[in-house]
Amino acid sequence: MVPDGKWASGAVAETTNQRMELTAVLEALQTVAPEADGTIEVISDSSYVVTCFTDRWWVGWINRNWRTSSKKVVANRDLWEPLIELYRSFTHEITFKWVKGHSGDHWNDVADRLASQAAVTQKEQTGFGMPEVL
Repeated sequence: MVPDGKWASGAVAETTNQRMELTAVLEALQTVAPEADGTIEVISDSSYVVTCFTDRWWVGWINRNWRTSSKKVVANRDLWEPLIELYRSFTHEITFKWVKGHSGDHWNDVADRLASQAAVTQKEQTGFGMPEVL
């Protein structure tokens, strides 16, 4: 979701929260990055996604042939690979900032309501500006 810009929500039956968090960031960057002419800031309540980039987990994963530091296969590699490839190929900086969920951050609360609604209805939605469905 871009404040006062494009937004989308989606649903996938029988998935995990982490896969949906990754999918959200991947699809948002695929939409926004080609049009961006400067730094993109990803703000998320997913420490899983944010920490991967702020602590550069992805560098170790690639160096270890997609294994964690404890030698386990990296979960959700099918989503991480295109996300990391996009991150690495972007000509400007992409930054990641973690915010605590359900803590009053306006845009995070809006995104959470959209995600919850999509999970219940199992319907995708898109729009521009403040979602009227909330």
